[in-house]
Amino acid sequence: MEQRLSNTWKMTNNEKKFIEISLLSDLRVDGRTSFQYRGLNIKFGREDGSSEVQLGKTLVMGSVTSQLVQPYRDRPNEGTLSIYTEFSPMADPSFEAGRPGEFAVELGRIIDRGLRESRAVDTESLCVLAAKLVWAIRIDLHILDNGGNLVDAANIAALAALMTFRRPECTLGGEDGQELIVHPPEVKEPLPLIIHHLPIAVTFGIFGDGNVMVIDPSHDEEVVMGGRITATLNANGDICSIQKVGEGVMQSSIMQCLRIAKGKADDITTKIRSAVEAHCTERAARKIKRHPSSSVAVSISRPDTVMMDKPTQKGGGFSVDKSEESCSHASNGIGSETLKRGDSVKASVGAPSNWDPYSKGVDANSLKTSLAVSGRSTPSKEHKESIVDEVMDEEPISNVGSADSKPNEAVQSPQLQQQSSEVKTLKDAVKPKNKRKKKTPS
Repeated sequence: MEQRLSNTWKMTNNEKKFIEISLLSDLRVDGRTSFQYRGLNIKFGREDGSSEVQLGKTLVMGSVTSQLVQPYRDRPNEGTLSIYTEFSPMADPSFEAGRPGEFAVELGRIIDRGLRESRAVDTESLCVLAAKLVWAIRIDLHILDNGGNLVDAANIAALAALMTFRRPECTLGGEDGQELIVHPPEVKEPLPLIIHHLPIAVTFGIFGDGNVMVIDPSHDEEVVMGGRITATLNANGDICSIQKVGEGVMQSSIMQCLRIAKGKADDITTKIRSAVEAHCTERAARKIKRHPSSSVAVSISRPDTVMMDKPTQKGGGFSVDKSEESCSHASNGIGSETLKRGDSVKASVGAPSNWDPYSKGVDANSLKTSLAVSGRSTPSKEHKESIVDEVMDEEPISNVGSADSKPNEAVQSPQLQQQSSEVKTLKDAVKPKNKRKKKTPS
């Protein structure tokens, strides 16, 4: 009753008298009936084993963690379950930071008795190596806001956190088969705890001479009440534990409280399971890996694309058509190297429409010299050979022709004119047909 006595100074005698008279008239300050719960809201964090429960103005956060420890000697095949509570001064000015008070210890014991004595959690499934290693489950309850009835809110937070907790999976390996391997969540899916039933704590406030009882007392009603009964039951009606503090109560009143608590436990169990099911569905949806489509459009803007002798990108680039299976660079004035079928070049996605792989190797000066012939539109074979000789004398390094190339291939102006860019055209060097002078027969 430390919490109730510490909050007494907040209320005046008139306010206390008003609450007592209202309860005797079967009325409550917040408008509820005598056996009506406040609104319950259950939320879960992104991490497994974390929950947040709001019961009216009461806010409690629960988190569950696990650790491998040595078991007790009297129970070598069972894991452990422990509950720790933290009362922050932010929740209520009467709470002191540091050492837990009397009410904090009592709250932890009520929830621990309901879970452990009823064997709601299967502790034998927490055994990894008998008498050597077991899982120790720890439940931390943080009181964020005290709006009354902390026992019920903390109990619901602990159950919700336990139902969403996942412990890592362990296997035995090594040469002797006694080496423990703890698998991370990325390798093997964590395992949930085995929970047989949900023990729900239902708290009643006792007023007057014990003839007035209300369920889920608020913060103001806890100041006035003379006692409290907390009954922990599951949905099947099994009584897990009973805790009574304060004034005495008639046997008939206790039986009435148990009958009412049975129905409330069934309703709260349904709400918890529905919230956990929705959270598990959302958790499974977050784990779905959505791969991007394999075909992704790439747009590369490059002004000039150079034909390379060796492929620079595997599986991408330009492949030579069948008609260009063996293209000799010597025929176009580039060199004696050959581009075979299957060779690839740099990525040319998004290249201009007049893309010419041979434009970088063509010497415009040599072509102008060879094609700018004075007054002759159709030169003879002897004249063609003389032009090639002149070009080779003027440009010995360019290696215009090779031994395999034909003489007339050095004057392929129309094709090279179409492949070259607009800036380096040879239209000025070659006259159109209609402007050429006809050669008089000799």
